[in-house]
Amino acid sequence: MSEFAVSRRGFIQSAMAIGGIAAAQTLLTIEPASAASPTKIRMQLGWLASNGLLGEVVAMKKGYYAEQGLQLEIVPGGPNVDGVAGVASGQASIGQISSSPSVMLARGAGVPIKAIAAGYQKHPYAYFSRKSKPIRTAQDMIGKTVAIQPTGAILLRALLAKNNVPEDKVKIVNMGADMNQLVTGQADAVVGWITNTNALKVLGEDRVDLMLWDTGIQLYANVYYTTDKELAEHPKELAGWMAATARGWGYARAHQEEAVNLLVEAFPNLDKASEMEAIGPLMKFAFNETTKTGGWGAMTKENWSAQIKSYADLGQFKEKVPTVDDVMTLSVLEATADIRKQVG
Repeated sequence: MSEFAVSRRGFIQSAMAIGGIAAAQTLLTIEPASAASPTKIRMQLGWLASNGLLGEVVAMKKGYYAEQGLQLEIVPGGPNVDGVAGVASGQASIGQISSSPSVMLARGAGVPIKAIAAGYQKHPYAYFSRKSKPIRTAQDMIGKTVAIQPTGAILLRALLAKNNVPEDKVKIVNMGADMNQLVTGQADAVVGWITNTNALKVLGEDRVDLMLWDTGIQLYANVYYTTDKELAEHPKELAGWMAATARGWGYARAHQEEAVNLLVEAFPNLDKASEMEAIGPLMKFAFNETTKTGGWGAMTKENWSAQIKSYADLGQFKEKVPTVDDVMTLSVLEATADIRKQVG
């Protein structure tokens, strides 16, 4: 299932498959502490473990969750895992998803989840071209061939609509995980995250970047979300998780090599050299002008409102258009404002 196309029926089927449970069954999502053990929180990823977990790994290793009386368990996602359904069905209490549209489309389909923080206030998604045929603006795409993954189709449509570029003026083709179509000249642009320094090496220095954000489509990345039920029943635990996670990201920014060592120790499939190259660009998305005033994880209602409008204008909500208050809440951010602003 594409993270940009969630239906109520598809969600229910995925939730039942993940849990092997009846739809009406209630699950305990945050396990309470006993006299001898901390409260356990499971965090479901939307994809495989990566440097988007840097702060969480540091917080685990440094004991920040333990100081809050918590134990964090990270649950990997993957191509056959519907992370949103896993959180909504009670298999995990918190989720992290790559892009904000996943949350608002799920909510529009009736899935009871809400965003509680944005790990990256500015999305690293970008279009990469060559200096010989540069694409520096949306208008530069006219007459060009742009290679995208299937999940990027709606992003490109939103970009073109926002900038009044007719879709029939751009040739759109599919691409895989690598960027060879730009190298071989089969496409004039390919897509990816600008923080993925390892994948971008193949393009060398002859590269022009057009950030999706700079075209007017301002999405959040590494979005954290939970359910209405968790927000109502476990606000203290969610605030403790948020405070510890913010401290972890703050420590990672200040001690980058140590943080990478801890990440690679936790996930040995990751390459230290590549992660050291990536951590500098990554930190520019986790910490910026927004976090200087709002603290780590900050997000705004105004930005979410603009995102909802863009997707509504493109007819992406199949059941109903959610409100901003349906899609997100600032309650956990506000409960941890003092701590988060110390690491902003």
